[in-house]
Amino acid sequence: MRFKIVTLFPDFFESPLKSGLLGRAIEAGIVSVDIVNIRHFSEDRYNKCDDYPYGGGAGMVLMPGPLSKALDSTVSAGARVIMTSPGGRLLDHEMVVELAKNDEVCILCGHYEGVDQRIIDRYVDYEVSIGDYVLSGGEYAALVIIDAMARRVPGFMSNAESLAEESFEDDLLEYPHYTRPSSFQGMDVPEVLLGGDHAAVSRWRHGEREEKTRKVRPDLYKRYLMRKILGE
Repeated sequence: MRFKIVTLFPDFFESPLKSGLLGRAIEAGIVSVDIVNIRHFSEDRYNKCDDYPYGGGAGMVLMPGPLSKALDSTVSAGARVIMTSPGGRLLDHEMVVELAKNDEVCILCGHYEGVDQRIIDRYVDYEVSIGDYVLSGGEYAALVIIDAMARRVPGFMSNAESLAEESFEDDLLEYPHYTRPSSFQGMDVPEVLLGGDHAAVSRWRHGEREEKTRKVRPDLYKRYLMRKILGE
């Protein structure tokens, strides 16, 4: 999977893209990430990429000229373009699975008050929000999107079975985990996990997933029950 990030702040990604599973996947060639600096396509000597909005209002808007040139230089035929935006579709498990079907994705990092609408109309396939709040820049959201998608790439996870048991699979949250010691500050690991009965462990884990989802995410639990009724 190939990612291209179009941003005003390329240095933002230097450390995260070298760390953890994502860093190892990049080093191994499982995924690739290219950074495109919008300022390199600025149309004046001061590398200006934003201007005041028509109609007035606070803040600045990213100009279409530099963005258009940056996107034209990097977006390959067939690639999908995502723009990070608090006004976009909320990123969820289903959307991650949908996006991860693409071999190449370009992420345009929104900034300031937003992006000239003509760029969105011409280039952007998905406007994506990672939550109902506002960030200081789309770079934070871009990292979340990349990591969530990259986890779906074969070879990214050392244990592929982990994906099948993670939160949001089948509209259920993940079950609780325990490790050594079996007793800690008066709290004991559930006995079922210590007995070696794999069928019993599986039943316990599924029950815990259902119960946690019912308490924490009733919206997901309702959808889970509906899927069971429909036999999906």
